[in-house]
Amino acid sequence: MIEYAIHSDIPAIVDLLNSAYRGERSTKGWTTEAHLIAGEVRSDATQVGEVMDKEGSVFLKYVDENGQMKGCVNLQNNERGVYLGMFSVEPELQGAGIGKQLLMAADEHARKIGASHIYMYVISLRQELINWYKRYGFEETGEQFPFAEDGLTGTHLQPLEFIVLEKVLD
Repeated sequence: MIEYAIHSDIPAIVDLLNSAYRGERSTKGWTTEAHLIAGEVRSDATQVGEVMDKEGSVFLKYVDENGQMKGCVNLQNNERGVYLGMFSVEPELQGAGIGKQLLMAADEHARKIGASHIYMYVISLRQELINWYKRYGFEETGEQFPFAEDGLTGTHLQPLEFIVLEKVLD
């Protein structure tokens, strides 16, 4: 089931983001960035709280039959459309359709608020992830920019850049 997340969900969101992208646990799934970025932290509670509190920002969460969060995505409405970020699924459950359900719910949310586009930033070296998003209607815009280290989210093991993917909602 997909629901809107609230402040009490922040610890579960942080755990989900860190387990999906950083450290040993992330290597059980295919979204890991552990081979690109050293460290255990993708996000912390302060960062997630700040994102949650931004005007026009919501988190959607996927919860299982026991009420446990197994996936999440952040959506931020702005002039360009809806920015999609902090998208993660429990590593052991990746490939089970949770990500697809969250993307469909993101589309529904964006349409509901009158947005015509959803866009995101993806590390350019993550071709398998880029291809996955393309299967769900996202396209490369040609935009790219450096992925700067921020002192929180780990040390880059090589220079990294983001590309922008965008989906036009029908």
